[in-house]
Amino acid sequence: MDTKRWYANDFQQDKQEAIQSAAELLKAGETVAFPTETVYGLGADATNKAAINKIFQAKGRPQDNPLIVHVATPQQLKELVTSIPNYVDKLLEAFTPGPITFVLPSNGRCAENVTAGLDSVGVRLPGHPIALKLLQEAAVPVAAPSANLSGKPSPTSADHVWADLNGRIAGLLDGGTTGVGLESTVLDCTQAIPIILRPGGITKEQLEEVVGTVMIDPGLANDKEQRPKSPGMKYRHYSPDAPLWLVEGSSEKLQQVIDAEMKKGHRVGVMAASKTVTAIEADFKIDLGANMETVAATLYDALRMFNEHDVDLILCEAFSEQGIGQAVMNRLKKAASDYIK
Repeated sequence: MDTKRWYANDFQQDKQEAIQSAAELLKAGETVAFPTETVYGLGADATNKAAINKIFQAKGRPQDNPLIVHVATPQQLKELVTSIPNYVDKLLEAFTPGPITFVLPSNGRCAENVTAGLDSVGVRLPGHPIALKLLQEAAVPVAAPSANLSGKPSPTSADHVWADLNGRIAGLLDGGTTGVGLESTVLDCTQAIPIILRPGGITKEQLEEVVGTVMIDPGLANDKEQRPKSPGMKYRHYSPDAPLWLVEGSSEKLQQVIDAEMKKGHRVGVMAASKTVTAIEADFKIDLGANMETVAATLYDALRMFNEHDVDLILCEAFSEQGIGQAVMNRLKKAASDYIK
């Protein structure tokens, strides 16, 4: 398949033409990758079962892993569900467009392979101008998981998408790099109290400021969940080519692990926050940034960067799970093959 690539982050007229061309492909039942404020998504018409199958084929994604549907307005969200709790209106006002997905009772308008046979559907309003314009032009709800090969680090740039999916999808709308860097927070809103199914760009603390009590699904700590309610709950994700180990503790402890592996003849790469990076020595180091927001934004790019360097092992420091750190650690635990405490 010849993958078309449009550059939508330059001149206004070119951007409009690129978005219109991408929207035409979506309406024709094809797959198009596009930028959101979190990561790049691989989109197809959420009401078209055959189009949705192309997403699963391109990514090599398990069929029982539900997809998130993207819409341009709260009204379009309401057209896909049977009921909405009052607290969802408060969250829509506070956080959308933005990195939050609402899981609500489906009215069946979306194709069954979008919801993996569940009676609920996850819907969000992306907070990226190109994504919103694309959704407006396409005039259909667009199901869009991350635009990467299943199990690999999510794409935060068009080049990441191109490396994974060139020749496997119909189009790529290049809008530069994304912002948040981690996928949206997924919130189960089918109950009286909202439940976080996947931590992301909107933190538990932020949600509770708006609606009070918010719970965390026990499935986040249970990888044996048989039927995931949300993307990111069941399968190992975000993995670089080399094994990734998480190391909890001081920079001195991290250095001890590095030294032990280098003595075995292993070439060791390390990614950590700025303070830790300056305190350790390794074959290859990546500075994730001085604060957790920057760590979140650079995490996936760092994981992919190691694939370009000849390392046998990647070590990453473990972070506090406060605020967006919860989402960062959720992704790292799913990518890691070992956790040294």
